[in-house]
Amino acid sequence: MFFRIVILLMVMALSCPSVSSAEPASGDGEQQIWLIDDSPSFPGLRMIMLHKKEGRYEGSVTSDWYGVLPLLDLHVNGQDITFRLDNGNKAVSPTPVWHVNIHGTRAHIHGKIWYQNIDLDMRRGTGAEASLRHFPLVSSPAFTPVPSAGLARTPPMGWSSWNRFGDKIDDATIRQQADALVSSGLRDLGYIYVNIDDGWQGNRDASGIIHPNARFPDMKLLADYVHSKGLKLGLYSSPGPKTCAGYAGSYGHVEQDAKTYADWGVDYLKYDLCSGEAFYRDMDSIRRAYAQMGHALRATGRPIVYSLCEYGREHVGQWGTSVGGQLWRTTGDIEDRYQSMAVNGFDKNGDPADVKAGSWNDPDMLEVGNGGMTDAEYRTHFSLWALSAAPLLTGNDITKLTEETKNILGNENVISIDQDILAAPGQRLRRRGDIEIWRKTLADGVALGVFNRGHMMREVDLKDADYGVGHPRIITDLWSHQTIAPEKRHFRVEGHGVVLLKIVSDHANVR
Repeated sequence: MFFRIVILLMVMALSCPSVSSAEPASGDGEQQIWLIDDSPSFPGLRMIMLHKKEGRYEGSVTSDWYGVLPLLDLHVNGQDITFRLDNGNKAVSPTPVWHVNIHGTRAHIHGKIWYQNIDLDMRRGTGAEASLRHFPLVSSPAFTPVPSAGLARTPPMGWSSWNRFGDKIDDATIRQQADALVSSGLRDLGYIYVNIDDGWQGNRDASGIIHPNARFPDMKLLADYVHSKGLKLGLYSSPGPKTCAGYAGSYGHVEQDAKTYADWGVDYLKYDLCSGEAFYRDMDSIRRAYAQMGHALRATGRPIVYSLCEYGREHVGQWGTSVGGQLWRTTGDIEDRYQSMAVNGFDKNGDPADVKAGSWNDPDMLEVGNGGMTDAEYRTHFSLWALSAAPLLTGNDITKLTEETKNILGNENVISIDQDILAAPGQRLRRRGDIEIWRKTLADGVALGVFNRGHMMREVDLKDADYGVGHPRIITDLWSHQTIAPEKRHFRVEGHGVVLLKIVSDHANVR
């Protein structure tokens, strides 16, 4: 096994032409094994291995999160070693230089990866010890399309734990949120998914079956409770060995996990790339990894909505349905502040051409009610997601729902824009300075959003062509709930605010 690992490391290192060495001493075939006994859980460093070939060193670091990473820009100079690491995230440059200082059979390593500073002692190891610390690599099956499951014909609606609670979640919290969805009336407006994001996972048993952690004593009983409320249960995992919060991912256990989820009664899976970015670095490998879980979910026979979260890489909207997905993230994580929401919603909400019934661009979960934005900004947030036909997965604490937050999340007319059966995505008609005009074609008319991305109140004049329907018209302001005179073209839009209109032909009633 050890020699197989060495060969694999050599192949990986040879793919990195920047590797070099300044040491002329010992001959080819020399190996160095440095073991790390006390690494922080992230990145969970196990060991560093070096191998000399044709006067040059090649090497790798083994990590619980990222498997086997080649050492880039490797230099070995006597007792000093420097290198960089690349964890596969295209948005992040390779790490700053790492340093190893050798002192006989001991060494010291310091560097940084993501937010984690590393400052650790290492010791010389043997091949036998290295074999015990090897990372068991697995490969995804060859790609084959996943047949459509016919799910999520309108954008999914519900609640998700992450934005408000992070990984500080438990069984009681999920039950409370489910109860609040019912008592608040949000369930009856379509908010039916109760999605447990990162933080529910425990350990695997001897057979490899995943079990929830102690905060979730019985996931099937929890699913049964959620179902008894007329709601559906969602879970979260990753194609990598670790989730973003450091819990067990599905790497090497894909089919096993899908069956477990189905046995528990899960109705929705968010599959977040996270540590998988070190293993799946291009469109082919990412697509194969997501297709593997897509096939596994279909094989269970249970209808499980499949949410792809690989941050919009490789134009996921063009192939998301082929791996079994019904929705896919188009950007990185949203934050509860206006600029983050605006970037996700206005600028990175996906290609409208990828949207149709059962195929939705996802600019991430809603922050409405979490306190980081004004009510005007939250109305903009909700309006923009509705015009984009985006999933409406609220991330606030439903048990502490204020009247204003309920008025936003519970605006039936705005929800109907998002859930329109035509499944047409809204698009930007034009932008001039801080003002953007968006329009979405509906089964019974159009929705028109007039957005002010500036801080100050602005006056905006619309054009006849903006309305997109002929005379006569019924025009309703969906936030003021007022009927607008058909000839009106002049509107005042508050800073970071929106005027959201629905325009219908003839005399059809506005929903």
